[in-house]
Amino acid sequence: MPNKNTLPNKERMKIARTRMPELAPDVRNKSFEEVNLGLCAEAAKTESTRCIACSRPGCVQKCPVGVKIREVVDLVYAGDFLGAAAKLREDNSLPAITGRVCPQENQCEGGCLLGKKGESVAIGNLERFVADYERLSGQLGLPVNAPSTGKSVAIVGSGPAGLSAAGDLIQKGHRVRVFEALHEIGGVLLYGIPEFRLPKEIVRGEVENLRKMGVEFETNVVVGKSVTIDELMRDEHYDAVFVATGAGLPIFLGVPGEHLNGVYSSNEFLTRVNLMRAYKFPEYDEPVYDCRDKDVIVVGGGNTAMDAVRTAKRLGAKTATLVYRRSAQEMPARAEEVKHAREEGVQFRMLTNPLEFLGDEKGWLTGARCISMELGEPDASGRRSPVAIPGSEHVLPANMAIIGVGTTANPLIQSTTPDLATTPRRYIQADPESLRTSKRGVFAGGDIVTGSATVILAMGAGRKAAASIHEYLTTGEWETKAATKA
Repeated sequence: MPNKNTLPNKERMKIARTRMPELAPDVRNKSFEEVNLGLCAEAAKTESTRCIACSRPGCVQKCPVGVKIREVVDLVYAGDFLGAAAKLREDNSLPAITGRVCPQENQCEGGCLLGKKGESVAIGNLERFVADYERLSGQLGLPVNAPSTGKSVAIVGSGPAGLSAAGDLIQKGHRVRVFEALHEIGGVLLYGIPEFRLPKEIVRGEVENLRKMGVEFETNVVVGKSVTIDELMRDEHYDAVFVATGAGLPIFLGVPGEHLNGVYSSNEFLTRVNLMRAYKFPEYDEPVYDCRDKDVIVVGGGNTAMDAVRTAKRLGAKTATLVYRRSAQEMPARAEEVKHAREEGVQFRMLTNPLEFLGDEKGWLTGARCISMELGEPDASGRRSPVAIPGSEHVLPANMAIIGVGTTANPLIQSTTPDLATTPRRYIQADPESLRTSKRGVFAGGDIVTGSATVILAMGAGRKAAASIHEYLTTGEWETKAATKA
């Protein structure tokens, strides 16, 4: 579709990027209402005007799921918002979600030519706008499925990789059933990301759209316990299995005192708040230690740590402090989340590392003994390594500590599938291109293969897996580089 925008590129480049309206910080830090409020139709059209219609759009090249961004933006400019939503759904099964939580600044917007000299087109905000417009209009533009192939695929895990694969595979005519260990569908989208960033209504709506396309869902099934991969293939006759369980096993610091009451992993804390609805206290019994008027520290510098500390602030913490062993420049969290946290009153203790958690005679946390750090030479990740400063030990008061330094692979499926090759760290080995594992008919992708990453990268893995599964089911051919155990 040709771009109908006749404004010269020089004029387009003078238009300032449209700002997303937000809840005021002193309102939102006491509420779980969504922080970003979305664009109106007029603002979305104005923002779409800024696109300079590159002949080789870098935004598309940098999108992990291959959304036809240029065409979507053209449709927004033309005022065909439903057409833009339908175009999005050709490649992205979860547009209302990625429009909210995808790190666009490092993906599509990072490839925008405008960003080389100024600010990129707000692609993520436009994506969110058209997905929300479609949802509120009630006119869902779902893709048409191909005729049934008679083949069936089991997907283990209902996070972004699993849901993305399900959306593609159902369109290709296969029967698709998604198995989820918890009692609700959505994986990390539901239990890991707070309501104020990603409302659960949005996740449930996108899941319902997949259900309307024909995807089947089954909850409370712990694959590896309730049923094994072998049983799914041998007894339930699935032609292929895609393992997309994520990397949900928490990593702790390994320092004294982590057993004390009041010390959580970020996974447990956020799951209790999000999935068990602690954010709706007193309507729901609060399934977390009451942190109202208490000192809370969160250890880590990524998006999960940021989610946890902002959540603690909303639950009424007297102080909510992020403790990070490097400087602010090295933090992997999104710049927008850091900005929002500062505005909301979150305190930052950079270049600080806990050595021990301290408790009282009843086993309750009272503080964290920490040491100050300075930055040394860069490590393998390119970030400067933190080095302890002798004699700088000090104690931070804390009634709750949340450890958000990362996760690793849960070994349940690997331990119950003996011919499934794994890496030394117990992640599943899969060919990087086909996502085929050492076991015929079994594919794996997302965090269970790569380690913790972003929602959109997991969705990209889901799409790649779906294409590979379809090829296998169509041709019956099986070749893999992941044939030997590491």
